[in-house]
Amino acid sequence: MPLDPLPLDAWHRANGARMVPFAGYDMPIQYTGENGGIVAEHNWTRESASLFDVSHMGQLGLVGPDGDVAAAAQALEALVPGDISQLSEGRMRYSLLLNEAGGVLDDLIITNTGKSIALVVNGAVKWDDIAHLREHLADEITLTHYADNALLALQGPKAADVVEGLAPGAGALTFMTSGFFEWGAPSGGTVPLWISRSGYTGEDGFEIAIPAEHVEAFANALTRDDRVNPAGLGARDSLRLEAGLPLYGHDLTEETNPISAGLKFALSKSRRELPSDGSAWMGQEPVMAAFAAGPKQRRIGLTLDGRMPAREGALVFAGDTQVGTVTSGGFSPTLGQPIAMAYVDAAHAKKGTALDIEVRGKRLPATVTPMPFVPHNYYRGS
Repeated sequence: MPLDPLPLDAWHRANGARMVPFAGYDMPIQYTGENGGIVAEHNWTRESASLFDVSHMGQLGLVGPDGDVAAAAQALEALVPGDISQLSEGRMRYSLLLNEAGGVLDDLIITNTGKSIALVVNGAVKWDDIAHLREHLADEITLTHYADNALLALQGPKAADVVEGLAPGAGALTFMTSGFFEWGAPSGGTVPLWISRSGYTGEDGFEIAIPAEHVEAFANALTRDDRVNPAGLGARDSLRLEAGLPLYGHDLTEETNPISAGLKFALSKSRRELPSDGSAWMGQEPVMAAFAAGPKQRRIGLTLDGRMPAREGALVFAGDTQVGTVTSGGFSPTLGQPIAMAYVDAAHAKKGTALDIEVRGKRLPATVTPMPFVPHNYYRGS
């Protein structure tokens, strides 16, 4: 199948991007030049601010009759385990779309924007998500796909100052809050922005939704600042791995129970008890059964000896017994050693447990390590 171009496709290529297929799109994996390359882009994000294009993600909005946001929140609660009705305007929540068996169809961010219940979903499954929502939500709930929006992520410790300079007031946001702002475009007039203080790198940062027709001018305005360099998928993956954040389709699939994945926090405490009136959220019974009994497998972090990384699919052993499988792995630029995520039998998931990973016919020593591997630097207010 032909790949879809991002709204910034020509901009990426002009800035030296090496493009690769991802989630049905042609996307930059890294850039050439003095500040390019996965490790350089990774380190720049830790030290300054990097611009990631995440326009492949799905941006959706839900409203009830006559634009009723509360009705949309209540309807969505039939499909996710989060308490969406209690989200105040501008607040965001990480949640999960689940199937009837309690498997993860997608992980997503849900926001009460005041105008709608907004969802940002993974690009690889956004069309499946849209179909699932339309099938299971009542006809009175209107779903809008904001296909004409681009989505940028500015990540790093200097991101707040950069964003504040272009969208005054946005720098005052705290982690997992959002709002509507305006950017004074060089061509004149103002451009509407929806900005959230969030991201997928473990660093402080923002995600910025903008009409696609204005995204190139906005990307130029960001990168004219000496604190900002573009970064690609390679650095985004190494950063999220250090942050211990799962990647859908790898660390999370339809076969994954949220309890095994370590995502108990996504089950709002007010919604864990199975209701007697038949209003359970989809997958609640099997998920809460796993919650009560404890999972048979757990998602864990592993640090490896030496320099050779373990990749997805590598087998994990305790002695001669296979006890799990790596789902994500690579070399950590920040720690200077290989790290990985894996699902292993619960009996071998304790911190400090010594295991082996089979890579290219060799057994590499590894140790169960708490995640995140690198502490998060989210801004929660002073």
